[in-house]
Amino acid sequence: MPGYAEIVGEFRRRIESGELNPGDRMPTVREVMDTWGVSMATASRAYKELKAAGLTTGSSGAGTVVARPGSPTIAERVRNHAATGRALGAGETSRILEIGTVGADETVASRLDVAPGTPVHVRRRVVSRGGVPVHLSASYYLPFVIEATPELTEPVSTGGSRELAAERLGSPQARVVEEVNSRLATDPEKAALGFSGDFVMVTQVIRTVYLADGRIVEVAVRVVGSETFLRFETNLL
Repeated sequence: MPGYAEIVGEFRRRIESGELNPGDRMPTVREVMDTWGVSMATASRAYKELKAAGLTTGSSGAGTVVARPGSPTIAERVRNHAATGRALGAGETSRILEIGTVGADETVASRLDVAPGTPVHVRRRVVSRGGVPVHLSASYYLPFVIEATPELTEPVSTGGSRELAAERLGSPQARVVEEVNSRLATDPEKAALGFSGDFVMVTQVIRTVYLADGRIVEVAVRVVGSETFLRFETNLL
């Protein structure tokens, strides 16, 4: 009789190979018991392990589904950029959707400590992993950042814009504040992330990145599917 680890390994293989895609419904625990000839305790433990690994998640009305791939933490991206020159993770691509100047809305303005409507530079993009959209991001910069880093006005994305700006400004990234909430997706967000349905919940992460000298280098608004497995890392040493 197989153990829970074998069941976890098989479903991991199916998910990582693309046999099972994000949003696909997983078999019920009862179906796993019948297929594998295992007890409820074994099937349930396998599903707990899959969820803990961020491979599956619960979905209202659909039971357990394959989770959308998460994104590396900002600390991981900083380390990756230092080691490889790219902040994007393995298999990730970034496609620019919009570059330009906009009036800061209240969410962005309050975090940049400017008045609503103040002109700020924006870079909107969609990041995919293995061809599957992972998240939408909109990064906002004050004029002093753009003056030091004119490359941010170009439609090229490697995921290292913030790192380049910090280097040009002569101060390393030192602290990040991440605020998370849930809301309904807009129609453009649903189209970009491949969602369907009238009412689709997404998770929004608002990230404010500070340099060591106290200046804010970037405010970014990231949108992911509500079933995406999010992980945050904080160094307490």
